[in-house]
Amino acid sequence: MFAAYVAVTVVTILATAGIAVADVARAGFVLANSAEVGVPQAWLPMLAVLKGAGAAGLLLGLLGIRLVGVAAAVGLVLFFAGALFAHVRARVFHNIAFPGGYFALAAASLVLVLGR
Repeated sequence: MFAAYVAVTVVTILATAGIAVADVARAGFVLANSAEVGVPQAWLPMLAVLKGAGAAGLLLGLLGIRLVGVAAAVGLVLFFAGALFAHVRARVFHNIAFPGGYFALAAASLVLVLGR
């Protein structure tokens, strides 16, 4: 079970940190997606900070600060639930698998850290 926790959490950290960097870099797909779901571009830096904090918190959890890891996983689950809600609200379903995938990774990380 510990190996699954480490593997899933590392993938979640890498994916979340990667999309945070894409937000900071204002990647074309990020700008297009945010416009499509009605998220102002001015929010991108703060959203990147939240994603980065979640990834850092998961890393701290892996390094032994379990409570921080749990809090980060909960935060990421809520964050990506909000992203899914934004897609549904805007009726943008063609790329909903992306926030859904991040949500699933965060939820799996949460379940696995709670199971430790």
